[in-house]
Amino acid sequence: MVSFKYLAIIIFSLSFFASCGRVTAQNLQQWNTNTEKTLIDLSELQYGGPGKDGIPSIDNPEFVSNSQAGKWLSDKEPVISLVSGGEARAYPLQILIWHEIVNDRISGEPVLVTFCPLCYSAIVFERTVDGEVLEFGVSGLLRNADLVMYDRKTETFWQQFTGRAIVGDYVPSRLKQIPSQIISFKQFRDSYPDGKVLYRETGFDKNYGSNPYAGYDDVDNPPAFLEGVETGKLPPMEKVIGVKMGKKTKGYPYSITKEEKVINDNFGNTQIVVFHMDGALSALDETAIAESREDGSTGVFKRKIEGQTLTFELRSNNIYDIQTQSQWNITGKAVDGPLKGTQLKTVTYGDYFAFAWLVFWPKTEIYKHK
Repeated sequence: MVSFKYLAIIIFSLSFFASCGRVTAQNLQQWNTNTEKTLIDLSELQYGGPGKDGIPSIDNPEFVSNSQAGKWLSDKEPVISLVSGGEARAYPLQILIWHEIVNDRISGEPVLVTFCPLCYSAIVFERTVDGEVLEFGVSGLLRNADLVMYDRKTETFWQQFTGRAIVGDYVPSRLKQIPSQIISFKQFRDSYPDGKVLYRETGFDKNYGSNPYAGYDDVDNPPAFLEGVETGKLPPMEKVIGVKMGKKTKGYPYSITKEEKVINDNFGNTQIVVFHMDGALSALDETAIAESREDGSTGVFKRKIEGQTLTFELRSNNIYDIQTQSQWNITGKAVDGPLKGTQLKTVTYGDYFAFAWLVFWPKTEIYKHK
């Protein structure tokens, strides 16, 4: 049964789609996008409500310490954790839910931090293309219910879920994804005591901490702004941990990972481990994010350390490897035992609604209970 809180979103998406319809080259005339160069049929694009930059990107982000952020960010609120060049940053979803894009630099490298609430897709990319640093904005368009970004140099449209240029001069370029993970603020703070947190004094008047999509994150709901697409393998709004290596993809349903918590698996020729521990709240459940249900935090890592393949297990709600009896945390770091201080290599993955993962990667393998 569809939740009453979510009915308004459904009614809006259906009425808006009916009134505005699909996109054509003619009604993109206000854009400087090269519509002659495209990977898709323009009719696959649809209007998502706010127009170009109606959802404002954050282009000059400021950061504060963990202790300062703790004055307005609760322990279990979800953050995108990004670590690069020895620097750690947290991007709270209570901010990203209102902006969807942060153009940033970490350790001097230009990065693009993105979050599409409709797909629950938090994805980080390098934003240097062909040697040039691009700045991105929110187009106001959707494809398969996913955020369509645009770069402010050529106004090429980019698919957030895949990082692919889909219409415009940069077709068929693809942004390089950078590993990141959604964890709780406390887990970030404990793992990276010197880390920095995106400050919510952004220059925009937004109700940070509240969720404008209240009730959306419910496995019984239909996806918004998506019609005529069959996902089949899983309930559309179940969350999955999606892993992609090269051309291979695999989805680990939350209904299984929440129960198993630690999964040692073989992905192609790579030995990986999937963690799903207590931690982060959903950003799209209750109106107040801090009052939402707990979905937990996830991590996916390679199991090989200095030539040795480790096997992990759960004991007393803590993660240990069998070979050395070292204890590990959700960020893939050994916090106790012979391997203390060792960091597992992160695998590029994400937490997504199943419909999004299956629409963009329809041939994906689905993990099942062993």
